[in-house]
Amino acid sequence: MADDNNISALDRIDRAIMRIESIVKGQAEADAALSRRHEALRHRVSQAIAALDTIIDQGSDA
Repeated sequence: MADDNNISALDRIDRAIMRIESIVKGQAEADAALSRRHEALRHRVSQAIAALDTIIDQGSDA
């Protein structure tokens, strides 16, 4: 009986560890996706600022 309780407890622990690992993996994937979106946005903002600088420079030459 005690062995059955120990096995059951170990099974619950194993399942809990698997759930935790799954959550950690999902969070890491979400972090990576956020990082990619952030970098894309940074690039687009940089391009927009460069375009505005060009327009401002052309306007000051007139």
